[in-house]
Amino acid sequence: MKHRRTDRFRRAFKRLPPEIQRKAIKAFKLFRDNPSHPSLHIEKLEGEQKIWSGRVDDQYRFTFHYERDPETGETICVHRVIGTHEVYRNP
Repeated sequence: MKHRRTDRFRRAFKRLPPEIQRKAIKAFKLFRDNPSHPSLHIEKLEGEQKIWSGRVDDQYRFTFHYERDPETGETICVHRVIGTHEVYRNP
């Protein structure tokens, strides 16, 4: 599966404290290797048809959705935003 990050995600990631950036990188590697790993606490967001969230740690979350590549049909995981629980307000 391919992964893509939105500009919003990139900006939010750069604003994270270095320690959280390191934790996030570790979580994304785990997500890439095993998207259903229990420590990520992947869940569909209530009220949002196609948006999911995952856990970096107790305070930080990331949101994502899936798309299909129109040329190849391959699934693409689009990372939308990362931050504290506030990401749920505008996932």
